[in-house]
Amino acid sequence: MPPSAPRPSSHEPLAPATPAWACWLAEPGRAELRAEFLRAPTRTEVLVRTLHSGISRGTESLVFRGEVPTSEYERMRAPFQAGDFPAPLKYGYANVGVVEAGMPALIGRTVFCLFPHQSRYVVPAEAVVPVPEGVPPSRAVLAANMETALNALWDAAAPPGGRVSVVGGGVVGLLVAWLAARTPGCQVELVDIDPSRANIATHLGLGFASPEAACGEADLVVHASGQPAGLRTALTLAGFEATVLELSWYGTRTVDLPLGQAFHAKRLALRSSQVGQVATPMRARWSRRRRLERALALLALDARLDALITHHAPFAQLPEVLSRLARGDCPGILCHRIDYD
Repeated sequence: MPPSAPRPSSHEPLAPATPAWACWLAEPGRAELRAEFLRAPTRTEVLVRTLHSGISRGTESLVFRGEVPTSEYERMRAPFQAGDFPAPLKYGYANVGVVEAGMPALIGRTVFCLFPHQSRYVVPAEAVVPVPEGVPPSRAVLAANMETALNALWDAAAPPGGRVSVVGGGVVGLLVAWLAARTPGCQVELVDIDPSRANIATHLGLGFASPEAACGEADLVVHASGQPAGLRTALTLAGFEATVLELSWYGTRTVDLPLGQAFHAKRLALRSSQVGQVATPMRARWSRRRRLERALALLALDARLDALITHHAPFAQLPEVLSRLARGDCPGILCHRIDYD
């Protein structure tokens, strides 16, 4: 937090205008911290003091570079986004904090909220989800990524006893593979061009291969590399009448695919998955809140998931961190956590 930011004692009552700092994308390629003043919450709202926020590297880098297509401006809005694409705007959706005021039943609780990077904020009480016991606040920043992975496997279930290839060893790809590996008898192989991803795959109990050495003939292939070359690899690894599930989002980029080779002869199904809607097989019974609650609960099952958070930095450094991530200057990074004072 900038040195000039006010720091009231946790024992003092919060003033009607509570000070806060927020990260804004001032223009494509440049972020900055701005002061804000929050009104006091009502008894049906909460004021949250942020402990950590997580950067969704792929999506937030596209937003930072101004690469959100005009046609997607409304669909790509984060739940509590301020401003409009391409800029200025306040973006992000992985915030973990402590309730300081508002609804009495939630005061003192650690909660997750789909809120941008900001030191304090006021939202309706129903917008926060309590973090379960057994999930450290620092790990809870993975909740939005876990929700994406869970929704993906609802869209195209990992077959018990089957073979699943996950192309792309980023956070979402690793979480998809971790979930799929919990399906009885499922053989899961993480495929990535970066050999260092083998270490995290082994740590999570997953198989690993380069694209050249991958097994192929998979019953399900999930693509999460964010690169067109990765999707082309995914098509080659799919077996006869298998499904290739696309999780990557390319923004304004065009993707060329070799659909004139074995795509038709193998009768492949290529489908997209996106977390904005609950997957069709579960939509009649599951709300978005229930799905997020389940994603948080899943984070309690395995402390090894802490290894997905490879980098962290104080909030004051967030503008520079976003710039480095957008430039691709952070080799080996998975989840980058931001810590608040």
